[in-house]
Parts: sequence; C-alpha cells; structure tokens
Amino acid sequence: MDSLVIVDAANVVGSVPDGWWRDRHGAAERLRDALPGFVTQGLPGLVEPPLEMVLVVEGAARGVQSVEDVRVVPAAGSGDDRIVELVAAEHRDRDCLVVTADRELRERVQALGARVTGPRAVWGRGGGREGRGRHRDDTA
Repeated sequence: MDSLVIVDAANVVGSVPDGWWRDRHGAAERLRDALPGFVTQGLPGLVEPPLEMVLVVEGAARGVQSVEDVRVVPAAGSGDDRIVELVAAEHRDRDCLVVTADRELRERVQALGARVTGPRAVWGRGGGREGRGRHRDDTA
C-alpha cells in the first residue's frame, strides 16, 4: 500500500518569507504544483515511491483545487485539526508522514503513529523555491 504524505500548506508556505501573504491562494497553488513529482520520485531518505500526496489548505487558500497526483483537502476550520483527522482516519496500516514545522501539530500526529518532517522536504527543492529566502524549518 502507498505511503501517505500530508502537507500542512499554511505552515510550509509560511516557512519562506517571500511575500506569500499578499496572495495566499496563489502561494498554496504554487506549493500544490511543486508536489506531483514526489509521488513517483518519493522523498529521499523519508518515503519511497509510490506515495499518496495530500495537501491540506485553510483560510484564503481553501478554494485551491486538486490536480493529478495531489489531493487537496480544505479545512473548514483549523488546518491542524483537519490534518489530525486525516492521520487518524487514513494512516491505519500504512506509513504516514506529515510535513510541518508546527511543534504542537507534530506532537498530535506523532501520538497517532505518524512521522514528521519539516517544510524543506518538499518546499526547499524544486518549484522554483531555491534561494528565495530563509526557511523557518523546525526539524527538531
């Protein structure tokens, strides 16, 4: 069964101060568009392919649509709560990796058996993001 990778869009987009706050929807779309390659290539050292990629969006980014290989899941309220719900419902008998730097969210999903990694796993590689500011990437 494919591994499940859940990306915290707000946290990952917010990890690079490149003006994302001016267009949250567009920033989430750019992140979404950077993710499909990981489905077949995997995340080196973290997840082998194939994998299921899920992007959780909230607030102004809620209207971002799914694309081939990336399922976009809108959060009606808190994105963190929606991610916890997804981990609880969908990771059961398969590996689950959550991409976020949010310490409280990390603790919540690890308690459910998920692994965690920081934004650089998906947002520091490709997608035109290299060299575009300093990452806030809490990988501790």
